[in-house]
Amino acid sequence: MTQPLLEVRDLHTVFSTKEGMVKAVDGVSFELNAGETLGIVGESGCGKSVTALSIMRLQRPGRIVGGKVMFKGQDLTRISEYEIREIRGREIAMIFQDPMTSLNPVTKVGFQIEEAMTAHNRFSASLASTSSRAGCASA
Repeated sequence: MTQPLLEVRDLHTVFSTKEGMVKAVDGVSFELNAGETLGIVGESGCGKSVTALSIMRLQRPGRIVGGKVMFKGQDLTRISEYEIREIRGREIAMIFQDPMTSLNPVTKVGFQIEEAMTAHNRFSASLASTSSRAGCASA
């Protein structure tokens, strides 16, 4: 039996407020094997986005207080910030639901594409520059 690509077990994420701790993710568990697709659905405010942000360790100002996020056999909740940054964007990524925050309207699109292409050393700056200009005539 092969191990899942992503395994989330009993994940708990909380936010501190003036009124006390608020449970944003309360015991979420699922697994995803290579080649599978998973959809997470629910009402607005039920924790879908915070679950995804927690997997990526982007849940700030909230914090993970329990559970495991196993990715390729490694617990993402227990690794250093440097280690998660090496994985984030290169091996695991998130498409944010708010299109207004996906691209910065005051920065040229071509520059933003180049930045994404070079952020994890997958493309040289010159290749990224050539590619982004080929795809973005207005860049």
